[in-house]
Amino acid sequence: MDLYGYPLKAKFTYPKPPPTKILPATSTVAASYKNRIPYQPDSISLPWVPNAYYKAAALNPTLAALSESFPGLPPTKIIPFISERPDGVFTRHTLDDWHRSNMTNYKESETTRHNAERLRADLNRTIKDVYLQAKRTQGESTKNLGERVSDIEYWKSELCLELDAMIRETNSLTDMQKRLERALADTEGPFQVAHKCLLNREKRMGIDLVHDDVEKQLITEIKIIRSVRERLQQCLNRVNAQLMCNKEARQELEKDLADKQMGHHIDNKCYQLKNTSRGIHYYRGVERIDATISVPETWARFTDNNLFRSQSQRATSAKLRASTESVLMGTADEMWRQFSKVNDAFTGRITETANAKSKIQTHLAKTRQEIFQIETKIQVIQKTIKDKEVQLKVAQTRLDERTRRPNVELCRDTAQICLVQEVNEINETLRNLHQCLRASEDMLQMLVRSKAVLEHDLVIKNNSLFIDQERCMGMRKTYPSTVQILGYV
Repeated sequence: MDLYGYPLKAKFTYPKPPPTKILPATSTVAASYKNRIPYQPDSISLPWVPNAYYKAAALNPTLAALSESFPGLPPTKIIPFISERPDGVFTRHTLDDWHRSNMTNYKESETTRHNAERLRADLNRTIKDVYLQAKRTQGESTKNLGERVSDIEYWKSELCLELDAMIRETNSLTDMQKRLERALADTEGPFQVAHKCLLNREKRMGIDLVHDDVEKQLITEIKIIRSVRERLQQCLNRVNAQLMCNKEARQELEKDLADKQMGHHIDNKCYQLKNTSRGIHYYRGVERIDATISVPETWARFTDNNLFRSQSQRATSAKLRASTESVLMGTADEMWRQFSKVNDAFTGRITETANAKSKIQTHLAKTRQEIFQIETKIQVIQKTIKDKEVQLKVAQTRLDERTRRPNVELCRDTAQICLVQEVNEINETLRNLHQCLRASEDMLQMLVRSKAVLEHDLVIKNNSLFIDQERCMGMRKTYPSTVQILGYV
């Protein structure tokens, strides 16, 4: 029960002190709250609080016997308590007046208490309604913020996917550009070789100086190489223009994604704010500031337009790459038709060695993957052994501690039997795990040896290919080849 006269804000702002077990003396309590004014912080604005505080009148009653003389008053001015009348009693009010006054005070107290109870009930309802309304409004705002965060996450994922696809497409187109430049540069060698061949054939003498089929094919080869250079240059110009378009679309996506990330960070921070969060302050008039420049429809349409523009440019780039690939393949076929006489056996040998190299690389990759998996499994087994050793320590420690039980407490109970069984099972498990570990380590050594053999064999195949292609076919290195025209080297 609160002391009479405390304001409402003191009741709701500060927690009620715990009741004491022993009530203090009346004089001590009176001295503690006498002339005391409740604390009123300026920062708290609550309903009206009365400024008038009540305190009991300072009375010092005494139980001493009535005396006929009072200090400070002359004997002539003392009012006698016993009159001179025959009945001998001096009264100011009747007994009915006394009862009537008491009843009036009771009714007034009841009325005041009833009004106070009604007021408290109204205040409780008002506070509950305000709390529910604030909670409902804040929940709706939090829900809307959550939906907004989900929308931003959706568009962020779409932008990330499209940006990754655009980056891959741009990288592929850049590779195609390099291949075109390399192929265009590689056509210069065959052109010079054809010219030199014609000039060398002019040195023929006698009957051999004829306009034969070789000379016709050389002239045709020169015309084909000139046509190929023109087509490659046109494709290169288109690829350069498309790369600029891809770069612009990518910049728009990156800018939009950066804005989405910042907006997601801000909205997610607002979504996670609570009444108990730190860093919340008053910002007067912020609700009257409207700094928005878009609505949800235009906001979504802006990102959708960026995605559509990027997808269009990406589709155009893919078509251009396909057409460029077709041009490269076509020009390679045309140049290869002019360079037809090849040593079949030598070529077959090179092909066979290349296939063997590819198979060795495949087996080597599989062996390396298996080595990685075996090493991972060994680590798992080692961790399992450590865990089981810890369990074994726990079980053995329990058994050791139970040996210290006194006298008849050294009972072979169910717990003792289970602990012994647990130790035996863990020891058996550890033996099996160690066997598995040794087998895995042996297998790992075998795989490592197999990998070393494959790597040594791969070095041998690379050396064979180098001898066949570079040393043996060195006299044909300036002639057009499919690998050079397609830009793979």
